Amino acid sequence: MGRRADRLFVTAPVIAIIAAIATPASGAERQDISIAPGRLGEAVVALGRQTGASIGMSDQLLAALRTPAIQGRMSAADALRQLLKGSGAQAQRIGGNGWRIVRTRSARMPSTANPAIQAASVAEQVPAEIIVTASKRDTPLPRYAGMVDALDAQMFTTAEAAGGTATLLSRVASLSSTHAGSGRNKLFIRAIADSGVAGPTQATTGQYLGDMRLNYAAPDPDLKLYDVGRVEVLEGPQGTLYGAGSLGGIVRVMPNAPNLAEWGGQVSAGGSATQHGDPGGDLSGTLNIPILSEKLALRVVGYGVQDGGYIDDVNRGRDDVNRTRTYGGRAALRFAPDADWTIDLNGVYQHIQGDDAQYANRSVGRLERASSVTQPYRSDYLLGNLRIERQWDSLRFVSSTGYVRHVLAESYDATQPGGPPALFRQRNKVNIFSTENRLVRDLDNGLGWILGASYLQSTSDLNRSLTSFGTADVQPVIIPGVAMFGRGMAAAATGVRNMVKEATLFGEASFEPVKGLIATFGGRLTNSRLSGKALDPVAALSDSELARAEAQADRSETMFLPSASILTDAIPDVTLYARFQQGFRPGGLAVDDQRVRRFQNDRISTVEIGARKGVPGRDPIAISANVAYTDWRNIQADVTDRIGLPTTANIGDGRIYTVEGRVVARPTQQLTLDGSVIYNDSRLSQPTDFVRALSYEGRSLSLPNVANLGARMAFDYATPLGNAMRLRLSGSARYVGKSRLGVGPILGQTQGDYVDTSLSAGLTRGPGQYSLALTNLFDSNGNRFSLGTPFDLRTDYYTPLRPRTIRIGIDFAF
Repeated sequence: MGRRADRLFVTAPVIAIIAAIATPASGAERQDISIAPGRLGEAVVALGRQTGASIGMSDQLLAALRTPAIQGRMSAADALRQLLKGSGAQAQRIGGNGWRIVRTRSARMPSTANPAIQAASVAEQVPAEIIVTASKRDTPLPRYAGMVDALDAQMFTTAEAAGGTATLLSRVASLSSTHAGSGRNKLFIRAIADSGVAGPTQATTGQYLGDMRLNYAAPDPDLKLYDVGRVEVLEGPQGTLYGAGSLGGIVRVMPNAPNLAEWGGQVSAGGSATQHGDPGGDLSGTLNIPILSEKLALRVVGYGVQDGGYIDDVNRGRDDVNRTRTYGGRAALRFAPDADWTIDLNGVYQHIQGDDAQYANRSVGRLERASSVTQPYRSDYLLGNLRIERQWDSLRFVSSTGYVRHVLAESYDATQPGGPPALFRQRNKVNIFSTENRLVRDLDNGLGWILGASYLQSTSDLNRSLTSFGTADVQPVIIPGVAMFGRGMAAAATGVRNMVKEATLFGEASFEPVKGLIATFGGRLTNSRLSGKALDPVAALSDSELARAEAQADRSETMFLPSASILTDAIPDVTLYARFQQGFRPGGLAVDDQRVRRFQNDRISTVEIGARKGVPGRDPIAISANVAYTDWRNIQADVTDRIGLPTTANIGDGRIYTVEGRVVARPTQQLTLDGSVIYNDSRLSQPTDFVRALSYEGRSLSLPNVANLGARMAFDYATPLGNAMRLRLSGSARYVGKSRLGVGPILGQTQGDYVDTSLSAGLTRGPGQYSLALTNLFDSNGNRFSLGTPFDLRTDYYTPLRPRTIRIGIDFAF
């Protein structure tokens, strides 16, 4: 059996997984074969399904080779010879009915060093079938029961890669975010949002780099998307396969794997100018180094991005204070000792430095505020991961083990009316160790099973301090129990440590009881050991109170999350499905008014029905639609206590109705049109007593940060200009509906209700590409996020869209 050199994706132009068939036939057996002209990656998928052969590739570049049409009665070996004739590649037999396609020395493959350039060169080719790799069973899209956005990053421009998560937000209508600043935002999928303030609550959206979890009790690290092959956004819950923290769904980023056979690289540079603000710029470089041909290769990526500021602080007389700098990189070492083993060692580091907060004050002026102190923040992110894969025909074993260290340091203006300048600092250090080992059988057309075990340990240390810059001997009290020293001396405020240890068994299986009907059942059994303690407790907290809270936090929880779906594709080119799945988050400790309190785990259940016709990018028109009902119990939400400090509490039970749809049309081979819409109706149906106290009698409470309506329209046009150049134009407009920051009148400010727009053009000539991008075309001043500083929740703060920005860039592949 050939090793699958790159399992990232099967869409153009790189194909990563080729068929593993349930009932293999002899490689010499003659069978009826019919394969359309296209690319090698598509052809071997079709050949594998028609003959039962298992076919792998030595490197991902081979998938882009053009292949002729073949038709007739022949063996798999004869079919491969016809497909590869004149291509510079050949097929090597491995086992009875396994093949590995390798290049010959004379072969010259298209480079993947510059994804944008390669995408332009193959824009006219028919994309292969989309495979949902985040299903962990490589399920073809027509046989996946659920809503998924599969973003082929070959279509990302360098400017979009520099945008990181912001690029995903502009492309996926069901994905939303807070906008406190790069590296400190919370991501939400569909309507599963808990609030916009930053406390110790675990994220509702799981984020992954390949098979490695990126975050736990921390915000989105906002890794840049340079040299990424594919991004998949799966709507949740995804509790069976991904466990805790996937209530809303998951975002899975798949970086390009090292190329075992060919040197290559890319460099890019861009400069930007923001109306009303400072200039910015970005640099990146990618280098692929085959150390031992077909056996060992190294791929490294480095980048630096500066986003110019555009907020003026009139109180301190400073302009464009909110500049942000990001630098980082990735390194991947791939070792393939033979056709069946793949060993990947990956490392990631990224640093984000924000000079000041991102919010403004409408009463002061557009893009202006009046604060007493600078409010910088920084994020340091480090990840290491070892992934091992072993292949036996249709059976494979995957082991992924890694470590994450994520430190986010934030600061807020704590100045009180009539008092001296004061600054509140919060530092959250998260350490995650995780390992997952799974055995997967990939059968034809979405059938098969997965059985796995995982272990995760996460520790979150949330330290807080308060600093007054006054010079008087007696300083006014801001936080009860926290002594104020003045003169810039920091005083410790009570923090909290939460630790979670999760041991899990999970499994899922799909079978076809009758032709055209697929049933899938799964479950996840998780045992969580939870513990918590106060850090630097103030004197006002008694030992007995601390002991009681910590005793409550030290506990064990066992939870079983079932899932089931049924799908039919009996109607040609149409998929109908129904799905049920659950998810949960463990509890922990939080600080509330300098008290340490326990919050309970929450649990979510979703029932949905959906339909899909066609495959985006492959068919002239592709349509998908979905209706879902979600029941959410003991909702964890990051809220504020009576003095404004972020804390976590259970706010009650809620329900969400969701309706969404998407249409992707290709009226011509050069033009693609994409439109999507999502509507959410959310209610906090059973609020807790303290939430009722915050609200007015009889007032209906919607869940925080859930936009009632979202929509997106986009186009992409690519065409050759003569024989040497290609032109690509793309544009989009996204509407973000109204939502509320939190629950109750204090956090009830509305946000959203704006349109974000973009337009880009790229000209490719040889190994170079020149690009022009324009964002926020109409210079909208929409409010992306209502929170300024938690110590002043009544001022009309808002976080504006980045003003109209233009970027000019150049990419060069070698």
